[in-house]
Amino acid sequence: MAPKWRELADRFAEQIRNGDYAPGDQLPQIRELVEAGEGSKSTVHAAYKALEAEGLVTSSRGHGTVVRPRAPLKRLGIARYDKAKWRDGDEVAFIADRVASGRAYKRNEQTQTVSRVEATALVAGGLGVPVSSEVYARARLVKEGAQPTHTLTSYYRPEHVEGTRIVDPSPGPAGRGGGYRVLYDAGYEIDHMKETVFARVPTADEVHLLQLPASEPVVELHRTTYTADGTVVEFAVGIHAASRFAWEYEFQVPDSGRDRATDKEGQA
Repeated sequence: MAPKWRELADRFAEQIRNGDYAPGDQLPQIRELVEAGEGSKSTVHAAYKALEAEGLVTSSRGHGTVVRPRAPLKRLGIARYDKAKWRDGDEVAFIADRVASGRAYKRNEQTQTVSRVEATALVAGGLGVPVSSEVYARARLVKEGAQPTHTLTSYYRPEHVEGTRIVDPSPGPAGRGGGYRVLYDAGYEIDHMKETVFARVPTADEVHLLQLPASEPVVELHRTTYTADGTVVEFAVGIHAASRFAWEYEFQVPDSGRDRATDKEGQA
């Protein structure tokens, strides 16, 4: 037989999933449930902590226990890097996500710091430089309104970006079209990229920086960006609050068997 706090938590969880409590709604205060005979203060507190651990609610002093929003930002896949967005327009990647999600944005919702740092093993491997060599790190914190959504730190070889807007620490994207437009203007047109994503438990610093609720995982992104000749012009590491994004990819399904057959016909 389940303990009373578990029964109470399960009942609220079902009501949340059924829409009886909508995103942003506040659950009854602990005192109110105690007075209604739902259990002791410790029982109700344990139920609410379980709901928070399951990602259904957030609890904070002054706001009580509130049902978490369920409308994550749409994080586009390859479409967010469409050259028409940044080369011909001014839609950098985080803005492309907001536009696709039908959400408002301000350019200054992306802050940044720029510094020269020694390449760690991860960064060195991504950029193809020796460990401890100096690289530029352009670190951004992106918010939606007052809520942080993710961090993104891009690393560059100094010879690719020295003297460009990429190393200008002013808040917001690096001018019209952002960093990819800067690279394009410098003669480094991006051609293809590789992304790796995985979920993990956040560090204490990430919990604080991203304002994560209890038990919220993060999704870590590694992005390597190449020119057509295979030169790496950016290696980036992003840390995303898992519940604040829905990752969307649309692509042509490959058929390597047909491609090989076509190649053989062409060589015949």
